[in-house]
Amino acid sequence: MSDSLIIIPTYNEKENIELMLRTVFSLPDAFHVLVVDDGSPDGTAEIVKRLQQEYAQLHIEEREGKQGLGTAYIHGFRWALKRSYEYVFEMDADFSHNPNDLIRLKKACSEQGGDMSIGSRYCPGGKVENWPIGRWMMSYGASFYVRTVLWMNIKDTTAGFKCYTRKVLESIDMDDIRFVGYAFQIEMKYTAYRLGFKVLEVPITFKDRELGNSKMSMSIFKEAFLGVFKMRKKKVTNKTM
Repeated sequence: MSDSLIIIPTYNEKENIELMLRTVFSLPDAFHVLVVDDGSPDGTAEIVKRLQQEYAQLHIEEREGKQGLGTAYIHGFRWALKRSYEYVFEMDADFSHNPNDLIRLKKACSEQGGDMSIGSRYCPGGKVENWPIGRWMMSYGASFYVRTVLWMNIKDTTAGFKCYTRKVLESIDMDDIRFVGYAFQIEMKYTAYRLGFKVLEVPITFKDRELGNSKMSMSIFKEAFLGVFKMRKKKVTNKTM
């Protein structure tokens, strides 16, 4: 039994999901994976269910329709907390997050005192590959903007590659997480930060997807841009207290 669960939300990731899962399961550390699929019409869920015949550590939760990144992760968090996992990871299916970095993210929590770790593009040693300069400027500028508005000492505030310890997820009231797009990533970090948890940034190389289509849209960016002001006013309390 592994103490670590990776949550991978999917929507139309048939080009990536099998190779991603096989790569994760070939790592020297043991990880379980929960795929949360939002009714992918391309057959992503069928690929995962076929692979379950090979990997007992692979799980899938299927939902109807595209319900958003944030709700997929919250669904996964609740699933994990009903079981005995101590470390819960967020990771994309498209290899923009290198599976080999999972071990470093876990060590930041299990050996270096972090309550939560972030695969960071913008801390010293982090970098981005294969992005046009306009996309990089938008992403870096967004992180700087969030740090400025929320007074949060985290370099990569919009990162989606993360490891949570169980106590962090148990302390956050999931019903109080309001955002469903990329603002969800900011809100989870800000909530953990406000609750006083130690957040460590681990430098990674973020590589843009090569297969499949990006889920980024202007509406998602707008939600994140406007959402930080609402977060600033939000009262944050520890659920376990």
